[in-house]
Amino acid sequence: MDSPGPGRGRSGEAGLAALPEDWDRAIAVVAHPDDLEYGASAAIARWTSLGKDVRYVLATRGEAGIDSVPPERAGPLRTEEQVAAAAAVGVSAVEFLDHPDGLVVNGVGLRRDLAAAIRRHRPEAIIGSNFRDRWGEAGPWNHVDHRELGRALPDAVRDAANRWLFADAGEPWSGVRWVAYAGSPSPTHGVDVTGYLDRGVEALLCHRIYIESLGDPSFDPESFLRGGCERAGKMLGTDLAVAFELVPV
Repeated sequence: MDSPGPGRGRSGEAGLAALPEDWDRAIAVVAHPDDLEYGASAAIARWTSLGKDVRYVLATRGEAGIDSVPPERAGPLRTEEQVAAAAAVGVSAVEFLDHPDGLVVNGVGLRRDLAAAIRRHRPEAIIGSNFRDRWGEAGPWNHVDHRELGRALPDAVRDAANRWLFADAGEPWSGVRWVAYAGSPSPTHGVDVTGYLDRGVEALLCHRIYIESLGDPSFDPESFLRGGCERAGKMLGTDLAVAFELVPV
């Protein structure tokens, strides 16, 4: 999927356009607990503070994500952390599709579940996570679940609108306007999160067990998120921002 290209910042230099906010309901659809908290949560805190209805749909419970904890224990722990992280930014509706962590496949089964979720929640916008092969042009290889889920989303949007596909999975919904992917190496739009970063940090800190399992004592959630938001802010022309790749559907 090709990027539509960067917008223009306030300074006139290549930068980010403002992400449209003329919508009332969105769903954030990602693969794992913590995917939203590594960047997008501050934007979600802004939107819920503005009275927008944002709901979470997760493909997995992240049960295979902690080497030292078996899946039957890790899944419930990470579910609990995700619900707490959502509450930190004003989201109370968190749904899990229970696909197997690490084995998410962009196929008919995933598209059916995503289309059903879109029909249940009837959003105007969808927030996703980086679907591209890498994190940055020369960055590390992206997780297969992120790639598979992210690439399935636009197809699921089309499926949800087609009454002849998955006819037993709810009434058709054709109201989705775009999918915005956080963490993309090809961002096109940004959201001003000045004043909302603290809530994004609070949400990431809810994933305490997962962060501790990574074994990096030098990792500082506040510094990590602030650095990314400052870089995006420069591209948007604000102090702090979250960057997204917007794909119209």
